[in-house]
Amino acid sequence: MERTGWPGCSSISFRHLPLAAALAAISECGFSEIDLGALPGVCDHVPYELTDAAVREVAAGVRASGLGVRSVNGDVGDLNRPLDATGRRDRDDHLRRLLDLTAACGARALVLPCGAQSHEPVTGLDTDLDLVVAELHRAAETAAAQGIEIWVEAPHYFRLCWNTDLAGQLAGRLDPAVGLVLDTSHIVASGGDPAEFARRFAGRISHVHLRDATPGYINHSIGNGITDFPATFAALREVGYRGHSSLELETRDVTDGERPAAAVKAAEYIAGL
Repeated sequence: MERTGWPGCSSISFRHLPLAAALAAISECGFSEIDLGALPGVCDHVPYELTDAAVREVAAGVRASGLGVRSVNGDVGDLNRPLDATGRRDRDDHLRRLLDLTAACGARALVLPCGAQSHEPVTGLDTDLDLVVAELHRAAETAAAQGIEIWVEAPHYFRLCWNTDLAGQLAGRLDPAVGLVLDTSHIVASGGDPAEFARRFAGRISHVHLRDATPGYINHSIGNGITDFPATFAALREVGYRGHSSLELETRDVTDGERPAAAVKAAEYIAGL
């Protein structure tokens, strides 16, 4: 049954299950669209050592689920780390396969991170930001040949661009064709306000990830943190946002058995906004 106003659901929300079981659980909850998690160490639904055969296998499983795919949330390594010739080849190969997976799933975009999993620059902040931008632009040029967009999740509380000001420095260097993902939990954990972020980056936001948070902690179920979701959605409407949102419930305050009911409760709450 079509659920009017429901967000999508990232497969990360059910990362404790193998991919086929996670997709079945998402479908049984009533969702019609997913973001596909492909993040090593966070969600193993897509192998990090991605082969052409693995791309075909994962895409076939996703298509068989009947769920639409909005984006693939992936990682091709630390974008602020300089590469030698071997590293360049390996990253380009991994990017190509992630883009092949994105296309095979019918997704609109591949989401990439905003630097390494550290707040400390590898070389220096300006140099690191320039390198992240160069890598995102390189990925966007490659993706465009397949009709795919590149989006970057910034801020990300655990990565180089971990707060709104650093995300702004990154966005100021980026071609606007590279979309920004507004993640409520990462913004709140870093001391920011998602509604203010929506206004500041009006016209640049391509997607919204939904999870609750408190300062310094991103893993709350919706309603268990301090995120002002009504104000966030009011700001998104105010700036004319017409994109989608997705529950990314990588939460630590419910058991795995409680997770389906928590996802449905969160979706119904968001639909009411």
